[in-house]
Amino acid sequence: MTVFPALEIPETLAAGPGPGNTDPRVLEAFAKTGVADHMQADVLRGMIEAKKMLRELWGTKNLFTFGVAGTGWSGLDSMEGLILPGDKVVSFVNGTFSGIDDLTIRIKASSLEDLAKDSLDPHPANVHTVTVPHGQSVTGDVIEAALAEHKPMWAFMAHWETGSGRVNDVQAFSDACVKHGVMGLVDAVSSLGVGDFNIDDYPGVVAWASCPQKGVLSLPLTYAPVSFNDKAIEVLKARGCYSFVHNPIFEARHWGIIEGKDVDTPTYHRTHSGYAVAAFHEALRIILGYGRARKASDYKYHEAALRQAVEAMGCEVTSNMPSLVVLNLPGKLAGCEKELVQGARAQGFGIWPTLSEPVQVRIGILNQLTPEQITEIVSRFADAMLALGAEFDKAAVMNQLKSYYAKAA
Repeated sequence: MTVFPALEIPETLAAGPGPGNTDPRVLEAFAKTGVADHMQADVLRGMIEAKKMLRELWGTKNLFTFGVAGTGWSGLDSMEGLILPGDKVVSFVNGTFSGIDDLTIRIKASSLEDLAKDSLDPHPANVHTVTVPHGQSVTGDVIEAALAEHKPMWAFMAHWETGSGRVNDVQAFSDACVKHGVMGLVDAVSSLGVGDFNIDDYPGVVAWASCPQKGVLSLPLTYAPVSFNDKAIEVLKARGCYSFVHNPIFEARHWGIIEGKDVDTPTYHRTHSGYAVAAFHEALRIILGYGRARKASDYKYHEAALRQAVEAMGCEVTSNMPSLVVLNLPGKLAGCEKELVQGARAQGFGIWPTLSEPVQVRIGILNQLTPEQITEIVSRFADAMLALGAEFDKAAVMNQLKSYYAKAA
């Protein structure tokens, strides 16, 4: 029998698209929580309070707003599970993660015959994938044309695509869904807790799904926030879905949402972790206490500082997300993106490449919203570039960054 040494994972600076740097108060809530089962009174109270805080964060009156245990893909699977075999769907793809969403949708919408042809990458005729080139956003004209042509039951779009760092036009998406009688589904994995928006302002979108480890500032494998409006739940009741664990109606019962109303006594759905509930609850307390609008403003402010700094190093920024910079390396460093990222990560600086072509570098600022934190990110990125032979004056870059923050002081 082999017993391995105790696992030690070093502290790193998470400066990629996610997961973000977990707030120490969330870690403390996780660590100090007592051993309690999933039906213990304080665990259930925490879930009910978290549900109510989630409605505030989402900006919604949707009753069916709660968390799905797991990462963002767990929440997305619950949302995309509304789609049944044979359903007509239009899916918009403009990067790696909307591409994975699209694969999920194609699997769920496939017939047995479709799956028999290619079970791992089916292409059912009832799913129309609209591919927008990497580095571009999904725009209103593209959305309108696709929904007008195909007249689907469902349409899917990512709000913010972290594969390419692009913000997509959710207003145009909602408007087109209303106009054409389509039910919209939105991946808000990267936008919830970073952007300042109310999902009730987008009536064409019937369901939203996010994740715990980015803007919400909780831990992976706690709870992925989801929200379903009444129309989505009516469709689900009428048709069902092919899941017990991720069926939104069953999931909601453990959060105190039963028979179309909030109740004080949740009922069992599956085993939840008191540790996860405590961490998720604390993360929501922190973000609502900070203020959603203030948080969104701070992200824009600090992203602009990072953008200016990397441009001063000669990089070309192609993204427009406020929590992520996606860039092309300059001159002779072009083509060295993976080498640069690997070198940085070896030094505990967790930046990322893009996961599909063209290969670019991604630098994120999730929960890094002070001048000192951005300064460290800029300094470490400058060092990584210089180590590969980049030619720029680091001192000048750092002085420019210092001046940026001094103007606002």
